[in-house]
Amino acid sequence: METPYGSAPMPIWERPEPRPRVAPVPLSREKIAATAIRLADAHGLDGLSLRRIAKELGVGPMRLYDYVTNRSELLDLMVDAVYAQIAEAGRRSEWRATVLAIARETRTAALDHEWFSDLLGGRPHLGPHALAVGESTAAALSQAPGVHDIDDLQRALGALNAFIIGALRREITERRTARSTGTDEPAFQASLGPYLTRMLNTGRYPTVARLVIDGAHLNAEETFNHNLTTILDGITSRPHT
Repeated sequence: METPYGSAPMPIWERPEPRPRVAPVPLSREKIAATAIRLADAHGLDGLSLRRIAKELGVGPMRLYDYVTNRSELLDLMVDAVYAQIAEAGRRSEWRATVLAIARETRTAALDHEWFSDLLGGRPHLGPHALAVGESTAAALSQAPGVHDIDDLQRALGALNAFIIGALRREITERRTARSTGTDEPAFQASLGPYLTRMLNTGRYPTVARLVIDGAHLNAEETFNHNLTTILDGITSRPHT
């Protein structure tokens, strides 16, 4: 379906759904997205396809193309369904509480749906729920004491998003690695401990040695919250230049 402005296809958000059919199985974009999310939660994005979703729904693959034309549109629907969960957190009366709630709910969503972290920071998320989260975040940050104009707001959003994306991708990657390899602290120490001890004993890496020897194994949630508040403290205290 083309837009009135040229040959570019109309975004899935603006295309009407096909007229529902009772037989053999009633479908909707919401139902397709929910099934895709369930499969991605269980098997990841690599094993996700319209054919597999169709099999799960008990319909022919071609029928799904009435609702989504390709994999990219399917991912758009899935992502926006997750953003619907995050959007609920953006209803706070104070700017800092709003940003904290959105960031924490984004982490919760990524832990519930690990594939979601793979899609952060790439293709822009422009579905209605994603835009609602973006609006809530931007509106909240625009009220921060250290944000004086649109340039400040862009930088604040950039810093916040870079932190959230980086933190979540690292946490999810570490969790996947531990799950797939069975890596734990005793196993690591047995396999690489002697090598690391020899390297640190050279004295060339004194700060790394302190981190390894004296550093505690930090709780992921506490670390996320600590670093998040540090980011917001920096935004708040930024002077007008």
